[in-house]
Amino acid sequence: MKTGVYPGSFDPITMGHLDIIIRAAGLADNLIIGVLKNTNKKSVFSLEDRVNFIERVIREETSLTNVTVEAFDGLLVDFVRNKGASLIIRGLRAVTDFEYELQIAQMNHKLDSGVDTVFFTTSVEYSYLSSSAVREIASFGGDIRPFVPKCIVQSVYDKYKSIRSV
Repeated sequence: MKTGVYPGSFDPITMGHLDIIIRAAGLADNLIIGVLKNTNKKSVFSLEDRVNFIERVIREETSLTNVTVEAFDGLLVDFVRNKGASLIIRGLRAVTDFEYELQIAQMNHKLDSGVDTVFFTTSVEYSYLSSSAVREIASFGGDIRPFVPKCIVQSVYDKYKSIRSV
């Protein structure tokens, strides 16, 4: 049985992330979405919010039954090993993503030769999309509906409304 881990910050999850999740779920028997608690990065959404968003999206907007969501911190290869996984799933939008991701994949393979990285190129309609772009649009009250799953749109707007009112 092949278990894969798709790691990321998902701050917030986008349609591009969801596209990779759906495609990767077809490759792995079990797919774990690893939501990174990155102490070097200031997230807009709490770790709990990000996990809950992804769980809601999987439940409400897909029919996937082989996907779970877990928070983690520390080294990705340690998380992958602890979950009994052998695949790391990564998405690539551009050549510049590949250069960075290749270095990380090689380092992870050196740390654990039983772990391979599988790259999914982004679907063309999401090649420009990033969580940071969604956050910027939302911070100015712009229309994020084309960019994030329907079931979390209002939650994203609510978060920025609360930030603006502070």
